[in-house]
Amino acid sequence: MRRPSAEPLASPADFAACRETIRGGSRTFYAASLLLPPRLRGPAYALYAFCRSSDDAVDEGADPAAAVVRLRARLERAAAGRPLDHPCDRAFAATLAAHAIPPALPAALLEGLAWDAEGRSYETLADLRTYAARVAGTVGAMMTLLMGRRESSVLARACDLGVAMQLTNIARDVGEDARRGRLYLPRAWMREAGLDPDAFLAAPATTPALQGVVARLLAEADGLYARSRPGIDRLPRRCRPAIQAARVLYAEIGRAVEDPVARRAVVPSGRKLWLLAPALVAAARPARAEGLALEALPETRFLVDAVTNAPAPLGAGQRQGAAEWTIDLFLELARRERAASAP
Repeated sequence: MRRPSAEPLASPADFAACRETIRGGSRTFYAASLLLPPRLRGPAYALYAFCRSSDDAVDEGADPAAAVVRLRARLERAAAGRPLDHPCDRAFAATLAAHAIPPALPAALLEGLAWDAEGRSYETLADLRTYAARVAGTVGAMMTLLMGRRESSVLARACDLGVAMQLTNIARDVGEDARRGRLYLPRAWMREAGLDPDAFLAAPATTPALQGVVARLLAEADGLYARSRPGIDRLPRRCRPAIQAARVLYAEIGRAVEDPVARRAVVPSGRKLWLLAPALVAAARPARAEGLALEALPETRFLVDAVTNAPAPLGAGQRQGAAEWTIDLFLELARRERAASAP
């Protein structure tokens, strides 16, 4: 991990570029991020911008396997404090260094994207959760580190939330994925429902049997959303509203799924606002202990271990340089935002 120096890895403009990437490409996360403390929004945008750009490079590139090779090189340079000359890479490198994020976490994300590049499908729910742990559980763990929590119990619940969100995404995107030749629903479940997975891919169509499989997946997601709640209660008080909002909004996407092939589920803005008020009230309630001690999912255990087995972050005195430039960075970003919006 790069030791902080007098020269910041990233500028306020780099973090602002990440923010614009997220504003246009991930509306649900962007809306929830506005509830984060201002000092954490920049690192959160950097984290999501790197994840989003990595996903797009594999999904939209002409050669997904080559894209994965390039992404691994990007990550290696960012983790070493030598990012590529790009706003997203510089902001991501600064975030890794300032928050002592083990490179094993983003490396696991890239492993999941490599599976996408290979065109993998998943036979069982456990197989699917193994994939979701990589492409989404990693993000939950990294976000938890941004918020200053490194306890294994809190990390396990963050991974639960990430996996739940990915299961929701899969349920929402069944038709879109099928038209790309991809199938993420557990194949064993499909056969149990009387569906031939390969025949479905050849001619995707919504049937009662398919709706039953999707409903089963969403029920699994709901169980994980419930498991994640005690972890949110252990986050810093000012961080809870954003994560609770993301949890509630993503769960609602699942409830909006009706025709998983022909129509992508969308939660109307008015519905989102109606859901946010009770979510914010819930986030302000006293922390609850029940459920926090549940074991991590077997599929996400390696992510929790990657943090707990990593060298301890530098002490407060040793990290002073990183803290100083991080604070200066966001004060400058706030100043520029005020200046840009002034009449």
